[in-house]
Amino acid sequence: MTITIIVLIITIAMFIWGRVRGDIVALSSLMVLTATGVLTTSEALSGFSSPILIMMVGLFVVGGAILQTGLAQSAGNSISKMAKGNETRALIYVVLATSIIGAFVSNTGTVAIMMPIIMSMAASSGIRSSRLLMPVAFAGSLGGMLTLIGTPPNLVISETLEENGYAPLKFFSFFPVGVIVIAIGLAVLLPMSLLLIKKIGKHQNGGQGKSVDDLAVQYQLHENIYKYSVGNNKGGLAGMRVQDLDLQNKYGLTILEIRNETKNALGKEIRQNMAWADTMIVQGDILYFYGDKQAMETFARERHLVSMSTDRLDFYDIGISEIVVLPTSRLIGTRIRDSRLREDYSVNILSIHRDKKYIKEELSEHRLQNGDILLVQGQWEKIMQMNHENENWVVLGRPDKLMERVSLDYKAPVAAAIMLLMIVMMVFDFIPIAPVVAVVSAALLMVFAGCFRSVDAAYKTINWESVMLIACMMPMSIALEKTGVSQIVSENLVRSLGALGPYALLAGMYFTTSLMTMFISNTATAVLMAPIALTAAQQIGVSPYSFMFAVTLGASMCFASPFSTPPNALVMKAGRYTFMDYIIVGLPLQIIIGIVMTIILPLLFPF
Repeated sequence: MTITIIVLIITIAMFIWGRVRGDIVALSSLMVLTATGVLTTSEALSGFSSPILIMMVGLFVVGGAILQTGLAQSAGNSISKMAKGNETRALIYVVLATSIIGAFVSNTGTVAIMMPIIMSMAASSGIRSSRLLMPVAFAGSLGGMLTLIGTPPNLVISETLEENGYAPLKFFSFFPVGVIVIAIGLAVLLPMSLLLIKKIGKHQNGGQGKSVDDLAVQYQLHENIYKYSVGNNKGGLAGMRVQDLDLQNKYGLTILEIRNETKNALGKEIRQNMAWADTMIVQGDILYFYGDKQAMETFARERHLVSMSTDRLDFYDIGISEIVVLPTSRLIGTRIRDSRLREDYSVNILSIHRDKKYIKEELSEHRLQNGDILLVQGQWEKIMQMNHENENWVVLGRPDKLMERVSLDYKAPVAAAIMLLMIVMMVFDFIPIAPVVAVVSAALLMVFAGCFRSVDAAYKTINWESVMLIACMMPMSIALEKTGVSQIVSENLVRSLGALGPYALLAGMYFTTSLMTMFISNTATAVLMAPIALTAAQQIGVSPYSFMFAVTLGASMCFASPFSTPPNALVMKAGRYTFMDYIIVGLPLQIIIGIVMTIILPLLFPF
């Protein structure tokens, strides 16, 4: 028992100190407990085979697909249209939307989606972002209480109940609790958020850098891009090679890409290809041209091309980036047509940014100068290759990060259907599929359906630090129970509060968990407190469900510190908040939720 208590105290102290990664601290604690004989090898490794851990890994992938396809982003963009510049209305919409998204996506991912939307709303409509950012961080946690998968502590208490012979919680068992805490959150945050208003520059972008869409707007690409389809007309382009057209010399035009769009059982598939000299154009191809409008109309008329509406150039396999010509570059003084960038790196030069001017006309004849910024277009792999071969230029930004930020929006309906299928399998009991199987199947379907660029991209969505932290902390609860520590803590809680009745003990469980979550992760706190709450309920002879919900609420509803949850820390810099801002706004919300839920939980889950 002594060893377990010492290890627990040191572990919590290391979590609070924060200088060592949480997963390393948890793994070290696990090894000490195993080496000293407190845990057997099988007990120490039990966390890695836990269904909750596998489910969390699958949920990271599902949530990543929702982000990558732009599904959550499009939902957020609708909010800014509905708010119409009204700050209070915007706050309500933002909190509700964040809560709904947070029911299915990690709270960190949800807040990461909403932040740029809020900053954009602030810049375009005058809404003060500092009033919205902290409520959004809180709403991500509030929304996590709507579903079983909304936040890891929900999964923890469900598994603890099941392991001890109780009926596991269902997908929407949390829904009434979630609705109540969201209502409390809105009621508290509407007036309290006025205390957060700060003067933040409207054009502050937090150093996020330019996205591909930002570059497209900056260089006004939409003004010179034309989209046409190839028919089977006599004298048309079908059957011709790109080099036979001599577009640049005759018309001053460039084919940016040749696209094929097909439909199959998994939705729409889009293939983007660069137009090489020997590329054969076939009927049904969609061509994107770049150049002078009048010349484009002339060429289209001569070749019987069918015009298609376009207001932007999509970036999937093919992207754009900026490169700066260095003083020592071989390109200085060279005409663009002689630069061999297309031949050597398979990229098109779309524009030159020189002395605050954007040069687009007759590009091939312009000679490059020191300091020119070139907007280049090509396959992401080729742009990244240029980034590694920088004797003559420097690529601005990181092409790999730009590529990751490009959403596969044509896959959004597929991602939505898969997520809906996963929810249906988890909600309805007559479907004989375990929740963990439903989640892992959904994750696999997201990969098979092409909602990620690659399997590696899917793996990158998994927060392995969180996975290791949870897997290593789960056996800690075994050690606490095995050595009698959980029993002692629960007996002390029962002795001190049990005489005052189950309501007092329930409140004690919430606020004890809430206090611990201010210093260590909510998942680790839930893992430690769930068995204690279960034992305490058993000792006073009442149903443990209210007590388990008090644990997950105390673990998830932690708003009094910027470091208690990742979303709280995420908005701190953007909103220019201080530690005291979280105490002034977050602590009252945290306390009010605890008081209200102490009364409500026994009504929802009777003692």
